[in-house]
Amino acid sequence: MIHQYKLGGYNIVLDICSGAVHVVDDVAYDIIADFENKDKAEIISSLCEKYKDEDDITKEDIAECYKQVVSLKESGKLFTPDSFRPMAGELKRKTSGVIKALCLHVAHSCNLNCAYCFAAQGKYQGERALMSFETGKRALDFLIENSGSRRNLEVDFFGGEPLMNWDVVKKLVEYARSIEKEKGKNFRFTLTTNGVNIDDDVIEFSNREMSNVVLSLDGRKEVHDRYRVDYSGKGSWDLIVPKFQKFVKERGNKNYYMRGTFTHANPDFLEDIKQMLSLGFTELSMEPVVCASGAPSVLTEEDKEVVLSQYEKLAELMLEKDKEGKSFTFYHYMIDLKGGPCIYKRISGCGSGTEYMAVTPWGDLYPCHQFVGDEKFRLGDIWHGVSNIGIQDEFAACNVYAREDCHDCWAKLYCSGGCAANAYHSTGSVTGVYKYGCDLFRKRMECAIMVAVARELGE
Repeated sequence: MIHQYKLGGYNIVLDICSGAVHVVDDVAYDIIADFENKDKAEIISSLCEKYKDEDDITKEDIAECYKQVVSLKESGKLFTPDSFRPMAGELKRKTSGVIKALCLHVAHSCNLNCAYCFAAQGKYQGERALMSFETGKRALDFLIENSGSRRNLEVDFFGGEPLMNWDVVKKLVEYARSIEKEKGKNFRFTLTTNGVNIDDDVIEFSNREMSNVVLSLDGRKEVHDRYRVDYSGKGSWDLIVPKFQKFVKERGNKNYYMRGTFTHANPDFLEDIKQMLSLGFTELSMEPVVCASGAPSVLTEEDKEVVLSQYEKLAELMLEKDKEGKSFTFYHYMIDLKGGPCIYKRISGCGSGTEYMAVTPWGDLYPCHQFVGDEKFRLGDIWHGVSNIGIQDEFAACNVYAREDCHDCWAKLYCSGGCAANAYHSTGSVTGVYKYGCDLFRKRMECAIMVAVARELGE
């Protein structure tokens, strides 16, 4: 399977199953486009006619180019067949019962009242609650007990707003550090916060103990304050931006993400990226809103074309900033063309429900934070382990080849089948396909690869 597109002045050809990325001239691009549908003579004849007015392109040139395309195919770098289907699920079978990461919901409560919040202002359709130290401690022990031979373990402090339970967060980190050497483990902690309760203690402790922090900012003040408001309806932008700036500066301007959400109110999210840059932030992420169909914030089909164009303009901006010596990172454009994830990981997909789980304040286990509160997806708890084997098996079988709609998609080995939660909420099945999200993902990948190509070529 191949995918061809033109972007940023490049003719890019992706050989999906080998992972090869080719940047080619117009003749090679045209030959590849017709290679599987026409014979050699037809291709050469049609291209001779197409380029007849080009003095520097001869029939011999076209024939030589055709020969090079054949050579690439023979060497396994073009038109590589898909031989991965029998391997689908193998990684999950090999690591069955091994958990490497937990999302600790230390607070099912929040000090903001964001209208688009998928977690219902942190309550997850239930009651407000804070995780006790004892429950959190048991969660960490559960992770260690079920991590097998894995040494590196990941824990994300999440909510709601985790800073509303900050003392417990600190105690849990301290507990983990006190036992990790004895247990032969290494904890990597992440904190996700809206910033309202950030103070010097949060900054000092996080910058020492958190491998990464995710800071919620939607960009422009008018955009951010439209949805990210307190319970009196007051926007939070003025309060949190100075705190984020201090946090990031004292963090050495690294190992963080400024994470925004774009909605129907701001499909032109590039302007929000520019606002973040003007505030001094360079590690950025802008995510499409996740909300119920019909909600005021939901992205529409009319918004889609705007969003797709924004991704292209973002790629252009990144390359412009590179030339100015002011490079910045965009989460969805982080791609390694030479040493990315192994093929087992790429076809097995998200580890939700198997190697990754979310833990509620009272110790219940769910496949990930987006399923919390839906009793159907309750896996078990941290005291007794996984008891809902049927649901776990459903997630274990959730890979790119479990989705027939993905079979002919060129991006399948980049997205690994996509997000199970988005699939479920849009189709009612974790093996469904969230088609709107697929359109956005494919465009992001085209842009990310183009940026990587330009950087590789030094242009």
